[in-house]
Amino acid sequence: MNCRRLVYVVVWFNLYVACTFIQVSGLDASNFSKCWFPAIYNFGDSNSDTGAVFAAFTGVKPPNGISFFGSLSGRASDGRLIIDFMTEELKLPYLNAYLDSVGSNYRHGANFAVGGSSIRPGGFSPFPLGLQVAQFLLFKFHTNTLFNQFSNNRTEQPFKNSLPRPEDFSKALYTFDIGQNDLAFGLQHTSQEQVIKSIPEILNQFFQAVQQLYNVGARVFWIHNTGPIGCLPNSYIYYEPKKGNIDANGCVKPQNDLAQEFNRQLKDQVFQLRRKFPLAKFTYVDVYTAKYELINNTRNQGFVSPLEFCCGSYYGYHINCGKTAIINGTVYGNPCKNPSQHVSWDGIHYSQAANQWVAKKILYGSLSDPPVPIGQTCF
Repeated sequence: MNCRRLVYVVVWFNLYVACTFIQVSGLDASNFSKCWFPAIYNFGDSNSDTGAVFAAFTGVKPPNGISFFGSLSGRASDGRLIIDFMTEELKLPYLNAYLDSVGSNYRHGANFAVGGSSIRPGGFSPFPLGLQVAQFLLFKFHTNTLFNQFSNNRTEQPFKNSLPRPEDFSKALYTFDIGQNDLAFGLQHTSQEQVIKSIPEILNQFFQAVQQLYNVGARVFWIHNTGPIGCLPNSYIYYEPKKGNIDANGCVKPQNDLAQEFNRQLKDQVFQLRRKFPLAKFTYVDVYTAKYELINNTRNQGFVSPLEFCCGSYYGYHINCGKTAIINGTVYGNPCKNPSQHVSWDGIHYSQAANQWVAKKILYGSLSDPPVPIGQTCF
């Protein structure tokens, strides 16, 4: 074992022991030192899109947002997403979408996630991860240029209050929640075997995206794996069940197996990133386990069946959330009266209540590698 790897192993082991001690002893981790992140830069799909699709395609219309943000939510949910609970935990403002120019403030970060996006180009969205990173690089370049141009100007420029300070980019937290659509698009257009074969190339592009960010100063990364896609009501409804392929919760087992294989290779990729960039901090977050735990315990947690959803319709008449239709006197598309009792908001995306439940599971280190809370990922 070479010296650098030995140092890494020793540091990681000490960190693991310390965090395990905190958890086992019942100590409050909030009493220990916390990182100070001046900003968050997020990359992903609709699981963390806070307004990009709303701005670019006039999508995500009411009743999305009815439980928290209202008609200008821009989120595919009745309220907050996991990324919103992350910003709350770090005492930062909610992230504005990079594509949403009206009323946005980027002083404490920006959200480059776009609903439907995948890691590889050619999926559901024209905004794959590579383009999101390219937008970030342009954002950083323009921000630095503006600050440099006016650095000697004694008059305070109004834009300075809505843009990050140049020195904040290297101190920020860089978060990822993407990959689900690579699997979903592949399953729609190819076979499961072909999707499995494509995973190494998908993750190679993920590696390249992270490397681009590292090359311009990013140092702290928080990376979500993908959730149990076979447990989405949409997956169950449109999947032709075969004997033994549906589990006790109504989840499509082959699709969940695919997600778990993707996650296994993603975790390996994160380990490779650590070896390649020892000056950076990479936290791998097991969102899959948190979401499946919720789905497996919906009744005990006060939720209805995980196969029920609140907004839109897939039965009798298919209509997406945000639209309504009257067919033979029956109204389709109206939201339910109790979204907080549903895990699924619209058959694909999670409700605010479910997002909050999952956030509480993943933000404090028990499902992270290394096992550190989000507020201590810089150490």
